Amino acid sequence: MLTEDGKHLYVSYDEYHNLIEKLAIRIHQSGWQFDTILCLARGGMRPGDILSRIFDKPLAIMSTSSYRAEAGTVQGNLDIARYITTPKGEIAGRVLLVDDLADSGLTLSAVLSQLRNNYLPITELRTAVIWTKGVSSFKPDYQVDYLPSNPWIHQPFESYDAMGPDKLLEKWKI
Repeated sequence: MLTEDGKHLYVSYDEYHNLIEKLAIRIHQSGWQFDTILCLARGGMRPGDILSRIFDKPLAIMSTSSYRAEAGTVQGNLDIARYITTPKGEIAGRVLLVDDLADSGLTLSAVLSQLRNNYLPITELRTAVIWTKGVSSFKPDYQVDYLPSNPWIHQPFESYDAMGPDKLLEKWKI
């Protein structure tokens, strides 16, 4: 649900999963065949996992991080892992790169550059996200929603960013 001022988008678990399913439909309808899904951890892990199950393709993971401060609300320096975790040796062939959103576009652009320069067995790369913000310098191959007002997206699992074990103990009164 987008707030009236257009500055915040609140997404429920049901909405989130519906958006991933719509993303799967867009990818399928394109007719493009791919060999592996590479998700960017953390934001791309949930969409990557579901797409991996829908398309019955192996899921590789590359860790990236830039939103760590203030319970994940302040962007910092971009860190990209040097290695990709994949169940099939080295990542190769046609790869679908998945993240949750193209915010500024810097992460996806940097990862694509790294993949093209350091992973020569990759023959083709396409990108898929749920959301693309209007300010993004990156335009993915597949997206579900374009957000010209650039709202802050409140994803349903973000409450865990500020919840440590002590708060869980308190919640469950254990």
